Amino acid sequence: MSPSRSDTGTDVTADPLRPGDHADTDVDVSTEITQPALGITGWLRWAWRQLTSMRTALVLLLILAIAAVPGSLFPQRSADPNGVIQWERDNPDVFPLADAVGLFDVYLSPWFSAIYLLLFTSLIGCVLPRAKHHYKALRSRPPRTPARLSRLSAYRELTLPDGERQIDQAAHAIDVAAEQLRKAGYRVERYDARGAPSVSAERGYLRETGNLIFHVALVGVLVSVAIGGSFAYTGQRVVVEGTTFVNALSDYSSFNPGRFVDGTSLAPYSLTLDDFQVLYRLPGTPGAGQAGDFSADITIRQPGQDDLAQSVIVNSPITVEGDRIYLLGNGYAPTLTVRDAAGEVVYRESQPFLPQDSNMTSLGIIKIPDGLPEQVGLVGFFYPTQGVLPSGAFTSVYPDVVNPVLTLNVFSGDLGIDDGTPRSVYTLEVDGLTQHTGGDTGADSLELTPGATVDLPNGWGTITWEEITAEEPVKRFASLQIRRDPSSGWVLMFSVLATLGLFAGLFVPRRRLWVKARTTPDGVHVEYAGLARGEDPTLVRAVEEFATRHAQTLDSERDSGGER
Repeated sequence: MSPSRSDTGTDVTADPLRPGDHADTDVDVSTEITQPALGITGWLRWAWRQLTSMRTALVLLLILAIAAVPGSLFPQRSADPNGVIQWERDNPDVFPLADAVGLFDVYLSPWFSAIYLLLFTSLIGCVLPRAKHHYKALRSRPPRTPARLSRLSAYRELTLPDGERQIDQAAHAIDVAAEQLRKAGYRVERYDARGAPSVSAERGYLRETGNLIFHVALVGVLVSVAIGGSFAYTGQRVVVEGTTFVNALSDYSSFNPGRFVDGTSLAPYSLTLDDFQVLYRLPGTPGAGQAGDFSADITIRQPGQDDLAQSVIVNSPITVEGDRIYLLGNGYAPTLTVRDAAGEVVYRESQPFLPQDSNMTSLGIIKIPDGLPEQVGLVGFFYPTQGVLPSGAFTSVYPDVVNPVLTLNVFSGDLGIDDGTPRSVYTLEVDGLTQHTGGDTGADSLELTPGATVDLPNGWGTITWEEITAEEPVKRFASLQIRRDPSSGWVLMFSVLATLGLFAGLFVPRRRLWVKARTTPDGVHVEYAGLARGEDPTLVRAVEEFATRHAQTLDSERDSGGER
């Protein structure tokens, strides 16, 4: 074994062949390379590059989609305030935490807005540099023809006979190729170097244009939704046959305005429900009891215009002054009159009863705050076609009015409408109230048929079911939704643009083709080559097809005599 240089006393640090940073070399720490600090500006540039990258934009888009999920799982105050109240009652322990993180105001929460703004900024920062680069690429010339086309994977070469032409055969072949490429949609540039004329062609810029259009359209969708949502509103109203709805804030049952909608500048018009038509399949036929069609016949009145009669059908809304009017539901509204012991009318109303099943068994609430010795609440069930269950309870066996019956349970006490707290007209808090009929009271529920009158408990008075006509003893109601969304057209337009841009970005190939020709003793040697910008599985076939077409054109010219 030969001795090491350390054994022989050789100074390894003086060895010119030995690197100075070898593992066994003593290095002065003070001489080590120190990376420069980025500083505030450097870190800001790094953060901006990360934010505006395509990967970040895709991640933010995914996060935004995930962040919107709670909006469909939890009731939102803007759309379903009663649902939020009910959720609080059902989950009193969890509600404070869920409310603190904004699960009931997802789309107005700070964290959702932060994701929205970051995505918006990322898309803008991503699109602008790419648009600038794309503009420069469109104005630039196709690149020069490579010296060695054979190195490209998509390559083909042909040798064509000279013929008897008195022209430069190689130059003519390139002229023909350039014309064919131009007709095929390529940008063409002619290059002649070292006695070998060539043509450089490229196409597929629509691919990058499509990508830019897609991202710009996404920005447009985000802006349209943000701005349009601030000026949009949605309202609901139950309209009984023969009554009129006025498009004013006070006439809505519920109203969910956008951020910049105060309800004082609604379009002036009114809607009168003239008739509600529904056809049910007859008993004994397939699908008996199912509704075949719904139609709400309304009269629209606008200042300075003639009355307009239209019909609102399910999934076929009408438009009035930019408001879209939808038919959401329907039901029955019995007309009831309550008189006190002296025969004076203290209540008369066509009260909507909300359907509870497919046979239109309906629940209704009637509240009488004044005129009787106590405040009285009535909980009623309406049966369009009364039937009796084996238990003896009533039910409806058919949704149309064939054998209508109305039952009422009477409650008295403080209805909770004098303390200023908003109360739903479709619910009655029976806690703390005294029940006089039905249940465990020992007294039967009040039972009425059209035109009948029954006495209230304790001699308080009477209640009468007013018969409208013999053919239609009870009125119907329609539940209408009035919605205005000024951004819907813009969202549709940008969505179509995004779809078209996506198709262009996915299916338009970006490629370059080169054709080079030179004269040889055997004829004209022509080389064809292609290069794809990205994935292009059809590139080789495209080069071969072009080469074949080009050769056929030259052969046809030669056979026909060509230029001599």
